[in-house]
Amino acid sequence: MEQKGVQLDRETFSCSICLDLLKDPVTLPCGDSYCVECIKVHWDGQDGTGVYSCPQCMKTFIPRPVLDINTMLAALVEELKKTGLQAAPADHCYAGPEDVACDVCTGRKLKAVKSCLVCLASYCEKHLQPHYDVAPLKKHKLVNPSKKLQENICSLHDEVMKMFCRTDRQIICYLCSVEEHKDHDTVSAAAERTERQREFEGSRGNVQQKIQDRQKDVKLLQQEVEDINQSAEKTLEGNEKLFTQLMSLLQERSRDVKQEVRSQQETQVSRVKELQEKLEQEIAELKRKDAELEQLSHTEDHNEFLHNYPSVSALSEPTDSSSIHIRPLTYFQDVTAAVSEVRDKLQQVLDEEWKKISVSVKEVDVLLSQPEPKTRAGFLRYSQEITLDPNTAHSYLLLSDGNRKVTVMIQNQSYSDHPDRFIGCYQVLSRESLTGRCYFEVEMRGRVHVAVAYKNINRQSRFGSNNKSWSLDCFNNSLFYNNIETPVSGPPSSRVGVYLDHSAGTLSFYSVSETMTLLHRVQTTFTQPLHAGFRFVIVGNSAEFCKLK
Repeated sequence: MEQKGVQLDRETFSCSICLDLLKDPVTLPCGDSYCVECIKVHWDGQDGTGVYSCPQCMKTFIPRPVLDINTMLAALVEELKKTGLQAAPADHCYAGPEDVACDVCTGRKLKAVKSCLVCLASYCEKHLQPHYDVAPLKKHKLVNPSKKLQENICSLHDEVMKMFCRTDRQIICYLCSVEEHKDHDTVSAAAERTERQREFEGSRGNVQQKIQDRQKDVKLLQQEVEDINQSAEKTLEGNEKLFTQLMSLLQERSRDVKQEVRSQQETQVSRVKELQEKLEQEIAELKRKDAELEQLSHTEDHNEFLHNYPSVSALSEPTDSSSIHIRPLTYFQDVTAAVSEVRDKLQQVLDEEWKKISVSVKEVDVLLSQPEPKTRAGFLRYSQEITLDPNTAHSYLLLSDGNRKVTVMIQNQSYSDHPDRFIGCYQVLSRESLTGRCYFEVEMRGRVHVAVAYKNINRQSRFGSNNKSWSLDCFNNSLFYNNIETPVSGPPSSRVGVYLDHSAGTLSFYSVSETMTLLHRVQTTFTQPLHAGFRFVIVGNSAEFCKLK
């Protein structure tokens, strides 16, 4: 037991670069410790990249950290040396079929404890010792035992592959870089690993975020099942009382309504649970992917990391959960209203009005929002007359045509002071708020940004530079949100249509000509009513809300 404790102490106070006891130990910001010279030599090799990483956890630092001797750790190491700390002998375990065998052992081979990326060989505890004792060998890179060392040998030149060709996206040796890959963009495998490490961290963060998002969706669906059941049960209870008043004449119709409600309830609950199960399966898959990424993050072999990273980081097409944004619904309450009407119009219900009950049941739709119109005529059904709010207009903006048109002027318009007025940019918001489903069109002259924004947007902030506004640059075909620019496809147009389904979280921009051409669609969750707006850059430009028939 005492010997095991000593071995643990040695491992705890050993440098993972030279694998010897720490000498002049320094501790990095990530918490890992190294010999000061070992980490300096390691980072000297990364000077060209400008990014410095921890060899153990691969966390990156910019700029290069200043190293100070950890005096407490140094004192502990010296105290251990005085007590005669020795490396405990390793168990002489023989290599099995799944183990990496020592390449030096003859006869029955022992299990390797380390592989050397320079020697391209694996060693047991005994045959690894020269790498700790011989000065030139101390500089070799030792990693956990690997069966894939020979994959690091170039098949053309029989040289170790330590380079990476970014042009051809493959690992190569030095001779390849001056022959077959001459004039290509080549870097060291270590430099490429550092670069890909950033992508790796982003990929893993993306996976973890998706897990959290799916877990939230599952909870949302669970609550939805409860609400559907509760609403259905409440509706059925009310219907029973109403149908009791109709006496025997309505008994047959009562059974019909009950059957339809139950059927629709079962259908909607089944849809929710089906999607819930699918999301739970996706969560399990994402967790498995996260575990693979976690395992890959500890790979010390750069080549193995670069070889496996593309396949491990690839994600399958996620379930589209944009339609899970639950919106206020009356569920089956319309059924009760229809039945109440039936009670007062008994004879009409039996002969003419029965279909109202059936239609009300079938209109319950939990997960899917109403489809977006396909034609301009369909959009015009949701057209809304919009005017501009003078209290929000920048002092150089002139409103006209009943506050539907705005023009950038050379002179100040001498508006009175108002807390809602934009003072940093040539911007203005609509007086009307936008909720539900609505559609409007704008006609522009010059470089104009068509925007929607929450009313509490900062009055010195540009549309699209924050998370409270979405701005379409109709001149350069770009959408701005939270200061991120997204290129927009489709032809430039002086007339743009904007369609909003607030509860579904859909915001669509269309180029309006003889046909409707989608420029860009935003799918999100709106937390407040929106207001339409314009932003200008150049004096003389103008925009107006169109009158729609």
